[in-house]
Amino acid sequence: MRRWGVAVTAYPRYRSAMRNDTIAIVLPPREAFSPAAVGAIGLLVHRLAVQPTEFHPLVFGPPVAAPFADVSFRPVRPRWVLAGAAGRYAAGVVRALSGVVPALVEVHNRPALALALARRLPAPVLLVLHNDPQGMRRARTPSERRALLDRLAGVVTVSAFLRDRLLEGVEAPPRPPVMLPNCIDLAALPPPVVRGRTLLFAGRVVADKGADSFVAACALALPQLPGWRAEMIGADRFGADSPETPFLRALRPRAAAAGVTLLGWRPHGQVMAALAGAGIAVVPSRWSEPFGLAALEAMASGAPLLCSGRGGLAEVTAEAAVRIDPDDPAAMARAMVALALDPSRRAVLERQGRARAALFDAPAAAARLDALRRDALAAWSRAPATPI
Repeated sequence: MRRWGVAVTAYPRYRSAMRNDTIAIVLPPREAFSPAAVGAIGLLVHRLAVQPTEFHPLVFGPPVAAPFADVSFRPVRPRWVLAGAAGRYAAGVVRALSGVVPALVEVHNRPALALALARRLPAPVLLVLHNDPQGMRRARTPSERRALLDRLAGVVTVSAFLRDRLLEGVEAPPRPPVMLPNCIDLAALPPPVVRGRTLLFAGRVVADKGADSFVAACALALPQLPGWRAEMIGADRFGADSPETPFLRALRPRAAAAGVTLLGWRPHGQVMAALAGAGIAVVPSRWSEPFGLAALEAMASGAPLLCSGRGGLAEVTAEAAVRIDPDDPAAMARAMVALALDPSRRAVLERQGRARAALFDAPAAAARLDALRRDALAAWSRAPATPI
């Protein structure tokens, strides 16, 4: 049969699947789903999956030694079929679905994978975009992006910035994308502590995130801030086994000379604990952030925030952060010094940040996601089935 222009494999229990409450949540092929090594997408999937829901979330992703224990998980091993990487991973997902006919499939951040699964499964497929689709296979051109909107049950973006990138050059999409911002679980935050005099960078230690700009700014700011220190939490990748990249190797002596302590990768709970006690959090991203989860976590923790406004960062932080230019370390240093020497301004930013973060609380986001799932299922049940 064919729905929304996509041929699907006939399953023996297709009609009973429409009464199923299982949501198959498919992670990208390299996205670990484990407390010991989790990226932003896995973290957000877990954050939403543990919220109360009328559905049963079942997460699919690459094998890990110890997945999150509070969410159902099935490992996916790509099958060596005559297909590209997306097709092999999709075949692995279908095999991992053995015994389960999901009501809905949610594919995260992989347009080609979403299309491959839509061809193989008799269930609606949603695509959730966490990054710029114009850099992704099967979404680079306006015609490819329109095909996604035409062939899938829905496309979700985590920011208005990504929605605009998806729709750039696409005229009259059949089903406009839905925006569902990323979230933070305020109830799971560490308890407040007395803030120290720390300038904190927490994120991937790469050029796109402005890690070198942070070090250069600290080299100028710290001599003017007796009693303050600077720390960086992060590595090139998520996990304790992140490699020593040339960028990080070159950064180490500069950080040491600037008085910046490189703490390396830390589990997410330790990152949040550090934000809870940070004097100032700094998010100097150079690239157009698709959303800006690091900034949201800093605001939720009450850390006064210095933040670039690129990509989705401006819409996430609004007026709750001081804007900085990641390509101007001298100006960044001046902003660091001014904020460090102004406790009343830091107190205002702490209040504004917490208030802003409250708009992204996980229970409300989970309720919006459930509504989106219901809408997709209702539309799928009404869509005409036509012969191939």
